[in-house]
Amino acid sequence: MGGIHPQTHIGPVHYIVRDLDRQVEFYRDILGFHVLQHQGGTAVLGAPPAGAGANGAAGPGGLAGTELLRMTEVPDAPRPGRTTGLYHTAFLLPTRWDLAHLVQRIIDTRTPVQGHSNHGTHLALYLPDPEGNGIELAWDFPKEAWPMRDGKMRFEDMPREGIDIPELLQELERNPAPWPGLPPGTTVGHVHLHVSNLETTRRFYHEVLGFDITVEGWHIGALFFSAGGYHHHIGANVWRGVGVPAPPEGAMGLRWFTVVLPGDEELERVKAAASAAGFEPVTDGDGVLLRDPSQNGVRLTVA
Repeated sequence: MGGIHPQTHIGPVHYIVRDLDRQVEFYRDILGFHVLQHQGGTAVLGAPPAGAGANGAAGPGGLAGTELLRMTEVPDAPRPGRTTGLYHTAFLLPTRWDLAHLVQRIIDTRTPVQGHSNHGTHLALYLPDPEGNGIELAWDFPKEAWPMRDGKMRFEDMPREGIDIPELLQELERNPAPWPGLPPGTTVGHVHLHVSNLETTRRFYHEVLGFDITVEGWHIGALFFSAGGYHHHIGANVWRGVGVPAPPEGAMGLRWFTVVLPGDEELERVKAAASAAGFEPVTDGDGVLLRDPSQNGVRLTVA
């Protein structure tokens, strides 16, 4: 098939969790997510709609906002161990000021972090949620500043440094306004997956779904895929080992992530390509669920 439509992007992620209230409290009270819906054993978190203030999120019955994260509670869900699955979800903030506020909140609450990087394309702060799901809090540099050549990035062209935290926090001195939580325009920038084999992963995301390859990091065990010239929408690595198994059915962690296509025609085209390659699509509400070769859930939907 041809390349995937350039307007394709990543949408919400869905996790299986053991303690939903604890998870909601962390994302809401530490990271500023808005609770868009919380009914029964499922909660939907995200950003308010454009033009909304701190109280822009909907009540229990509605989804007046942008869904970023859906969590379903299964108290006895198995722990996955050394398997394929989620490495991290990158929540992309629209401004450096928003990222600075989140960094300050993490400092003030003494929330554990795993590291931070200036990738040249974006700033990234890494931390786990209470159940170990990886989080990247990110802000993109302007596209013209990205170290990309002919649609690809080379590791030797990328910075090898962390975020200059004191310099970033100067954003709060320049604009001391209070932070109302995740702002409108926050998105899921990318997902990064643990996979069992890079070559089968390359074939699925590049040859079958049609994503471009922006980084070929075979020597470090990682590949990065993109649509429309973005630095990456999907990352994949074998850092848990080549050939690691998929997690048990219904395990904690990633249930699926969403690939958002611009229309029904493109959805049908990608579905047909997946089916022809032996990846049978399963209808899932208003979307279609696939499993990549490492059994990571990929939900196709339309904008």
